[in-house]
Order: sequence, then C-alpha cells, then structure tokens
Amino acid sequence: MLRLDLKDQQVSQEAVIESGTTAYDNWVAAGPGVYRQFWFFDVQNAEEVLLNGSDPVVVEKGPYTYRTRYLAKENITFNFNDTVSFLLPAGAIFEPAMSVGPEEDKVTSLNLAVAAAYTLVPKALHRMLENLIKASNSSLFQRRTVNELLWGYMDPMLKEKLGLFYPYNGTFDGIYNIYTGKDDIAKVGMIDRWRGERSLHFWDDKYCDMINGTDATSFPPFVDKKKPLFFFSPDICRSVSAGFEESLDLKGIEVYRYTLQEDTLASPTVNPANQCFCRDPKTTRNCSLAGVLDISSCQDGRPIFISLPHFLYGSPYLRDGVKGLNPIKEDHYTFLDVEPTTGFTLRFAKRIQVNMMYGPSDVITVLKKVKDYTIFPLVWMNETASLDDPTADRIKEELLSRIQMLEVVWRAMLGSGVSILALCSIVLCVAAGCRNMLL
Repeated sequence: MLRLDLKDQQVSQEAVIESGTTAYDNWVAAGPGVYRQFWFFDVQNAEEVLLNGSDPVVVEKGPYTYRTRYLAKENITFNFNDTVSFLLPAGAIFEPAMSVGPEEDKVTSLNLAVAAAYTLVPKALHRMLENLIKASNSSLFQRRTVNELLWGYMDPMLKEKLGLFYPYNGTFDGIYNIYTGKDDIAKVGMIDRWRGERSLHFWDDKYCDMINGTDATSFPPFVDKKKPLFFFSPDICRSVSAGFEESLDLKGIEVYRYTLQEDTLASPTVNPANQCFCRDPKTTRNCSLAGVLDISSCQDGRPIFISLPHFLYGSPYLRDGVKGLNPIKEDHYTFLDVEPTTGFTLRFAKRIQVNMMYGPSDVITVLKKVKDYTIFPLVWMNETASLDDPTADRIKEELLSRIQMLEVVWRAMLGSGVSILALCSIVLCVAAGCRNMLL
C-alpha cells in the first residue's frame, strides 16, 4: 500500500499544471515544434469535367510543410476554481527542406468562391450568380499557388480574400479554460470552457454540443487502456474519442497508442449517436453517407466537409465521384501516443481532409454537365509532433526516475522489513533456547 501511495503522490504532484511541476514546464513552453504537412488534390481533367460531365481525376501533390504551434501560450491566468485560462496563438512558417517544392507551386483545384456561392445563394438567385461568374471570368476550377490556396488570395468574383485557412497568422484558437488538477488530479487538463462556453452551439443538440475531455496534448495520469480517451478538436468542431491499440517504446519510454475509432464518422444508420451531426439529408444521401462531417454550421455557413484523408472509412460513393483516391490506414489514420503514468501525449499525428461540395444546375453554365452532388477533396493535412531527445531525457530524469527511485526505496523498505522480521525470529529462537537450558 505504501508503494502505491508514494507513487501516486509523486505523479500527482508533477502532473498538476502549476509553476514548478514537470507538467507546467512542458505545458507552458512552445515545445520542440508542431508541423503541418499539406497534400493537395491536383485536378488533371478540368476541361473534361466542364464539357462532358466527367468525374474529376486527381493526383496527390505534397507535402508542403509548415512549422506551427511554435508560439507560447498567452494571457495565462490562474483562476480561483482550479482552472487556468489562456490563448493559443496561431502561426505558420514554411519549411522548404521538408517540402516537395516552393510555396509558389501551382495546383488546379476547386474554385472556392463558386462552390461556396452555389450552396449559399438561393436557387432563385442563381441567374444573378451566373452573371457574376461570367463577368469575373471564373470557372468551377482554378489554378492557384500553394500559398494562395492555404493562406489567402483576392477572389475576382467576390472581391474579397479567400483561402482554406484564411485568416490564420495572428489569430487565436480559444480562449481555453482548463482544470489544473490541483484540487482533483483526475480532472487535470480537462476543458472547463472554450470561448467562454461549457458547450458548443453548432449542432443544436445537447449531446453533439458537448465539450468532452482535454485538448489532446495531455490527459489525467494513470491512463487505463481499457477506457477510451476523450478530447475536443476545434478543427472539426466536436469532441471525439480514441481507443487503445498497442503499447510502444518511444525513446526508452513506454507509451500507449490510441487511435480514432472507425465509427467516429460513421453514418447514423451504423452509429446512431451521430444522428445529430447529420445536418442536410439532401447532401448526405438521407444521412446514410459515412466518412464525412458537415461543419458548415461552425464555418459561417460555408459548405465545408471534414473527413479522414482519401475518405478513409468513408462510403464508396465518395471515392466513386472523384478518381485517384487511395485510402491507406497506416498513412491516413489519426493516433496519439500517451505515456500512461503521467498522461502526457508524447507523439501524435492528426490527419484531416478538407472538402467542399458542388452539384448540378440548370442555370449556372459551369455546372450544367455535373450529374450529381460531389464532395470534392481540396487538401489533407497531417499535423504532427514527436518527443525530442532533450525532452525525453528531462521527463525520464525529472519524473520517471523519481518514480523508479520510489520503487527502489519501497524494495529497500520491504527488504529491511524482511530482515527485521528474520532478526526477531532469530532472537526469539535464541531466547527460547536459553530459557530451555535454564530449565
């Protein structure tokens, strides 16, 4: 019992988010670097799609790599209710050595303005939209640089700046309010509020609007691999869970690999809990479509669909509409490697694909040959980070070594106890022998 108490106490002290602990040192710093790798889907037959209604044929182009999350948390404020609030600034620095080419490389991709306007503009006004498309010389597809597609360009039709991740640099993800674990270590890292709210307002449903778990950078200590880990991801506007897959060695530290479950984006016919995530029966084939999440409600109405890369675990219908996709689990799944004693996430790969939708029209010329609604893949992203050697050494020295020391102390105390017990037995035997001799 002494062994468990000492170990729990040491880990609990170091896992609390407060000045002087291992958890705080890792949490407050910008870290060794998180990287976002982007792969674009370059359209090979744009003219055939427009003139003949052919299915788009795409070729994956990438990676184009950026260093992100290199900025430390800002406005860190410890609150009276065992929580700490902070802002997480966003920034991206291009890494040429980790990319297949420069940011000026061009990609033929879906026209963001045309696709968005097709969904957002009522059909009664599509004639006006047709005139805007023609006047600006726009089409269903466009050729842009990597930099423009990611971070923004001036669109000739809408006369405003558009981009897949515009605006990004100089923005903040949050404000977050999380538990420090000082009063209850089982709640450390758990999100109390995001943007001042304890629930989301995207899904019009109590269950789907729940903010569960942490931000996935860490979890409460003493991880039980029989139980799923919950985390909230603002990129997909919802909370998800990950299940234990296997134990691995990472730089001499045992980690548990957790992976996003196959039924996370399953259709409600397979996973009824996803019913409240189905926003539009028309574009989701009456909520039977698996593998995509319509997040337009948290994107100011823009028809954005999130999926795993290459529609991994998605309905065949998604890949039938766009040729050239090839989902491979090892390359396209999301995982977290968590140190089970402390709950620290020491390596991860978060893989997400951004898609937009377009469909047929009797009025808009560039869509007249389109036969059915198409959820078109624009880019997929691998956000990844891994424990570096100095941090691994620090974790082993500052925390795990202390736990090992407690093990040694416990064994020494146990050994001393056994020795004392043996000594007492000998003394008793000797005393008893002497008494017998006197008798």
